[in-house]
Amino acid sequence: MEHVNRRNFLKLSAAAAVSTPAAFPKIVVPKTASLDKASTNVDFTGDGIHLSPADYSHLLAQLTEKATVVADSYSLHGCVEELETRFARLLGKPSAIFMPTGTLANHLAIRALAGSNSRVIVQNESHVYCDTGDSTQTLSQLNLIPLGVNQATFTLEEVQEVLQKTAAGRVARKVGVISIESPVRRKRGELFDLQQMKQICDFARQQEIKLHLDGARLFLASAYTGISPANYAAPFDTVYVSLYKYFNAASGAILAGPKELIEPMYHTRRMFGAGLPQAWPYALVALHYADGFQERYQQAVKTSEALIQKLAKHPGFEVERVTSGTNIFSLVVKDKDLKTYAEQLKKRGVTVFPPASPTNRLMMQVNETAGRLSAQQLEQIFVESLRS
Repeated sequence: MEHVNRRNFLKLSAAAAVSTPAAFPKIVVPKTASLDKASTNVDFTGDGIHLSPADYSHLLAQLTEKATVVADSYSLHGCVEELETRFARLLGKPSAIFMPTGTLANHLAIRALAGSNSRVIVQNESHVYCDTGDSTQTLSQLNLIPLGVNQATFTLEEVQEVLQKTAAGRVARKVGVISIESPVRRKRGELFDLQQMKQICDFARQQEIKLHLDGARLFLASAYTGISPANYAAPFDTVYVSLYKYFNAASGAILAGPKELIEPMYHTRRMFGAGLPQAWPYALVALHYADGFQERYQQAVKTSEALIQKLAKHPGFEVERVTSGTNIFSLVVKDKDLKTYAEQLKKRGVTVFPPASPTNRLMMQVNETAGRLSAQQLEQIFVESLRS
């Protein structure tokens, strides 16, 4: 038997999958409602729907049975390309590329934008600065300059101070990139101040400094701000959006920006060990949930805001909101053991996380499941569970 190496095997597999593999026909994904089992369960424990391994594999089986699916080859073409095209349009950018993680998407965006200007301004509370193990410094020799200690927002004045200091140094070094995360996870979903963002972006353009938006939760923020993802991302050269947080893929991210920067990036992606042989199981599920997501999430936000108003008026609860926040709030439950309360809610189809340490506060996260019931139905469940 003739030896078939890994590359040739993938090529042969792709050829067997469709009669015209080079054409990569547009994927047709059925509507979400036609595939997801009818459920009235509401989960306040994350940004997205928690799919079990069984749920995820069942969904993949349904999608591949009911749709024309073309597998990718090393994260190129097929339904991965369809995903990239869809999100480039949603984000108002000429081009987009799939990344297996948001950590890599942020890293490669900043790396490409910086070029030889290795100083990068970031938030002190950002994922890039706090949660990547100094990867940009170690792997790409970037010098991160953190601003806004314990704040979601840093100011134009802080940026100007950095530029003045770098200009006065004995060795001239230009700031190459300003990276902004919004909403900010470490500040419980607080948004970067929009006025400061506009001023900083305008100033950066004047100074020929590139701009990157860590918009992992950008589509969630849109439902609270009324600003479309494309308009929010418009001032930035590049933008990253998570695919796993609320588009419910097992992993994945999208990085969007100008064609001349994005299209050659698959080489860098592979250099970093991230040219996955097949990414279609991620892309297919993300495409599935992206269809109609904004409408579903707007309904979830409308329902949850009405619920918050109702619970805030009840003597058994207090609600604490983050200023300029999005989908995270605290629910103070009075005179009730929270473990017991969570169990009572669970019996009625609502999931919350009881706190690990003794406290009377539940941290609540609004995802699209909040739109499965009315505010009145949810209020009844929360009140009845209080009495049980």
